[in-house]
Amino acid sequence: MNNFIAKLLDLAVAIQQIPATTLHEAERAEFVRARFAEENLQEVGIDPVGNVYARLGRSEANTRCKPLVVSAHLDTVFPSNVDLTIQREPERILGPGIGDNSLGVAGLFGLVWALRARRLSLPGDLWLVANVCEEGLGNLRGIKAVVERFEQPPRQSVEQSRPLAYIVVEGMALGQIYQRGLGVRRYRINIRTAGGHSWHDYGQPSAVHELTALSTRITALQLPRSPRTTMNVGIISGGSSVNTIAAEAMLELDLRSENAATLETLARQVEEIVCSVQKPGVAIQLEAIGKRPSGELPLDHRLVRLAQDCLREVGIEPHLNIGSTDANLPLSLGLPCVTIGLTTGGGAHTIHEFINVAPLEKGVEQLVRLVSRAWD
Repeated sequence: MNNFIAKLLDLAVAIQQIPATTLHEAERAEFVRARFAEENLQEVGIDPVGNVYARLGRSEANTRCKPLVVSAHLDTVFPSNVDLTIQREPERILGPGIGDNSLGVAGLFGLVWALRARRLSLPGDLWLVANVCEEGLGNLRGIKAVVERFEQPPRQSVEQSRPLAYIVVEGMALGQIYQRGLGVRRYRINIRTAGGHSWHDYGQPSAVHELTALSTRITALQLPRSPRTTMNVGIISGGSSVNTIAAEAMLELDLRSENAATLETLARQVEEIVCSVQKPGVAIQLEAIGKRPSGELPLDHRLVRLAQDCLREVGIEPHLNIGSTDANLPLSLGLPCVTIGLTTGGGAHTIHEFINVAPLEKGVEQLVRLVSRAWD
């Protein structure tokens, strides 16, 4: 392992050791802000939603070129009380959130180090962003603020100031190029009843019984294999004791599809089922808690072709893919964006998450080439 990779991994571990549950990323954001400042980057700061910004370099020539935005999300799926102990092995590093997305955030610094070491002069501004709210119910709030900042009416001409492209960096998924955003709809269903005693009030409606019956009807919906469409009841809760008729129960539902129209049809079917089971003594509330828009960059787009070329040049065969990442937001607006990974790994979103060390050098090289040639 060379010194550059060792330094990058040490930074990834330092970032991973700071809890950053979605909507609670402030401590990690401050750490990144301070490190950006130590790197003598320009315009370092944190915006009102918690995103951290820094700009690499500036010259008179840069004002005539569009900027490039490279981002990585700060947040993690893990609650603040999860054990963040790291296990380092010769070929891999294990720890919750190490790949998703502590390594991705560290990669922003690795990019700066590599560009400086090679004395590569970029024709336009490079904006580095560590953004919040990518995971779970963050609903892409962070990247939305990023896009609004850079796409709002500029002081100079629109063509000069709008970004050339957005590049989203994930710690894992090396070899994948996400140029399609997977549409997502999320619901919370709450059921309330009067409840009662399991013996004396037997026959009164139970919120748990009603919810499980409703869940069975929803999950019995036939989903198409093509376009690929999925459904998941990720959380279910309710009741107060084994001998109490439950007065309240709740579930959270995740719907996804490669096709926007198919997703909307499925969402409408779920809503119709919920409406159909309304009855006296049972209050059912359906709440939309998440929506990730879909979008797609054409296969022949220059950014997609360049991302593929950069992977092939480091000896990795690229795979174009669809996913639910920060790229969804700019893609949904017709803006050029791809998501790429820095290394391989596994166990994402579990306490057994790990990253492989050996592929990281190629992953960073891919990123450096993609950024340095983005203006060509």
